[in-house]
Amino acid sequence: MSDIKYIPAPVEPPPSYETTASRQTDAKPSVLRTPLPLNLPFLTPIRGRKIILASASPRRRQLLAQIGLSELSIIPSTVPEAFPKTLSPFEYALQTATQKAMTVYKAQIDSPDGEPALVIAADTVVVSRGGQILEKPRSEANHVAMLKGLRDSASHKVYTAVVVMAPLSSARDPGYAVESTVEETTVKFGKDVSDELILSYVKTREGADKAGGYGIQGIGAILVDKIEGSFDNVVGLPLKPTLALIEKVLQDDEDLVDEFAEAEAEEEE
Repeated sequence: MSDIKYIPAPVEPPPSYETTASRQTDAKPSVLRTPLPLNLPFLTPIRGRKIILASASPRRRQLLAQIGLSELSIIPSTVPEAFPKTLSPFEYALQTATQKAMTVYKAQIDSPDGEPALVIAADTVVVSRGGQILEKPRSEANHVAMLKGLRDSASHKVYTAVVVMAPLSSARDPGYAVESTVEETTVKFGKDVSDELILSYVKTREGADKAGGYGIQGIGAILVDKIEGSFDNVVGLPLKPTLALIEKVLQDDEDLVDEFAEAEAEEEE
């Protein structure tokens, strides 16, 4: 037999209602602490430098702040998005995001404020089950019809293209490094979403400025039954792939600088 004796847990009296009420009255509201920025080595060289988000979307800005990129210059592209809807959703989103990035990069490369260390652009499209690229709602009636269509279909797709550019330290043509990706998420609305709920949501105007007519990160979440893929992709910027692109585009510059130095050394020999 073991010599270890069982020691019962201390018995404490249940909390008093009076004490609990007093604590709730006296307590100060808690304040959420902002997390420290990600301490990743490849982000160190660009901290404190000019990083441009080529988008006016507050949602993308908030998402980038989550990975520590909070000091951003917000410079949206002013070029009209005029690519034909006959393109595949993948190509449409990618070409639009690339155009945004290139336009802003070329306009800012000789800026009096100095060249950007990084330009980040993105484009998100919502695609019906039939393959139609959905725009922002044109009217309240169009908004209601759009959401009913998404509810009545089995599912729909959300594609976000992300393009990241950085100037090269070497004189290698074209003078910049660029990397891109397109992420896909499948979204399914609840079959129990009623016409009354859709109309009520439309009247909040939350989705009036969003392609597809809803915001999954807000009240629009009540329409969604489930998703397959990245949540932040539906919001407008897939964070993990974006972080990978930033690392890759900065590494591209380092690799080209090393290659340039090696080529010069060989010529001198």
